[in-house]
Formats: sequence, C-alpha cells, structure tokens
Amino acid sequence: MTQTPPAPDLLCIGSVLWDIIGRSRLVMRQGSDVPGRITRLPGGVAMNIAMALVRFHLRPAALTAIGRDAEGDELVAACARLGVETAFAYRSDDLPTDRYMAVEGANGLIAAVADAHSLEAAGARILRPLEDGRLGSLERPYAGTIALDGNLTPALLAEIAESPLFAASDLRVAPASPGKAERLLPFLRAGRGMLYVNLEEAGLLCQTVFESAGAAAEALLSVGAARVMVTAGGEEAALGDGSGVLTAAPPKVLVTRVTGAGDTFMAAHIAAERAGADRAEALQKALAAAARYVSGEAPA
Repeated sequence: MTQTPPAPDLLCIGSVLWDIIGRSRLVMRQGSDVPGRITRLPGGVAMNIAMALVRFHLRPAALTAIGRDAEGDELVAACARLGVETAFAYRSDDLPTDRYMAVEGANGLIAAVADAHSLEAAGARILRPLEDGRLGSLERPYAGTIALDGNLTPALLAEIAESPLFAASDLRVAPASPGKAERLLPFLRAGRGMLYVNLEEAGLLCQTVFESAGAAAEALLSVGAARVMVTAGGEEAALGDGSGVLTAAPPKVLVTRVTGAGDTFMAAHIAAERAGADRAEALQKALAAAARYVSGEAPA
C-alpha cells in the first residue's frame, strides 16, 4: 500500500531537470577546446524556485514530469536531499528525464541547449494531483500557494489561467525568460494570479518600453493584472495590486552573481507574506534577500 506523503507547504509547477554545466575560467569562442569543470545539478525554473523556498524554511512539492529512467531516479533522490518533494510528480515510463546543457566561459554563456520535451509532452498530466483528490479536486480546489513557471506550453498556461482547479489557490507566476513573457498574457486576460516580471518582460507583455518599474506596474494593472511585482535590477522595484502601486529601492551591494536572483526574490516575497508581513514589509524583505544573494552573502 502506497503511503500518502505529508501535505507540502506550497507547490511549484514546471520544469525540474538535470542542469549539466561546463565552465572554464578562460575566454571562449565557437570551436574552443579548453580545460574546465563539468557539473550536474538539479535545475529548471520550478526546481530553482523550490530550492529558494527551502532556504526560507518552507516545504515545497514539485508538480513536473520526471522519467522512470536511471537519471529520473537519481533526480528524485537529489530533490529529496535538497528538501523538495517529488512524490506528486508525473513519472513516465516512455518519456526520458529532461536535461539542460550549457557551456560557460570567462566571457559568459557561450551556448546552451534545453531538452524539456518530456515536460511539454506530459502536458496537463502533471496537474493530476490537483484533480484526483491527492492535493485537490474540482469540488475542493487546492487552496494553498502555487509558484508556476513559464516553461509550460502556451496551451497549458492558458488552460491553467482559466481552470477551476486553480480558483482557490494563491497563484504566483514567473516567466522562464523574457522570450517566454508573452505566455503570461492569459493571466492578464483572466485577472488571475500574481505576476513576477522584470522591466523587459513587463514591456513585452504591454508591447512598449518602460522607464521605471512603477510605470510598468501601473500599466500591467490597467490591462488586467490582479497583482504584479516588477523588478529592475538595482533600481526601484514595484508592487501593484488593488491598493495601488508601491515602490522601494533595493539595498546597494557589490554584485557578484545575477543568475538565481529572481528566484530568491520571489521565494522571499512569498515567505514574507506567508509569515504575515504587510505589502511594504514583504517587498522590503524580498529586496533585502535578493541583495544578499547577488552580493554572495547568501548561499546559492
């Protein structure tokens, strides 16, 4: 008899895969053959958000697609060690575990290939725990917090934006990259969820260019967003909701890394609101956490 896992604090829906990264301290170009290090770590936007949430003492579960292959079993074990529950993940017998491969040199990212075909092929099957009673159903929709990443197909994101399975949830949505920002348009049309975007992504959603996060938040609210958070690197960030637009500047720090800052910011904001912080305090806590992260003070 299969034991039902304990209820998680919140859910992360989207990509959970192996990140295979080759790094060299040397400047690289096309055709370079240089010494370096190759690592394999759990990654994907949903997984990165989940790991950030663990750092804020929350217990997330991932709704994703993981193959029933050796790489999938290793990924499940690695997620468990990192504090991320995968018992509700869709495990496929015929879809391999997804992978992301990148090469980085002293001059930045040289090339990357994302093989997330299994997540795309699994489609709505990753949402089954929300309808079969394990986490929720049409009669009793899941009422907790859900962090959703934009790596899902446009069709599935559009379905989620309208689905009654998410009617009671506190839905937090982040694009996987600026190139996928427009996939979030259904959430604007439905007026559902809180969107976490940067200035470029906000501009893509509104088909314009913004000079400030505050202006971007105002515009997103005007076209249907229920709640929105707009960041602008080291400049002021803006929170927009039914109470209006609130802005705050991040602490000034020496930037030593950028990748992962958005995940940390989102996780910190979710954790602060769950702990009862008001909108101003939650924004400040998120900005402070992201600043500690980019300065290298907080763990990756």
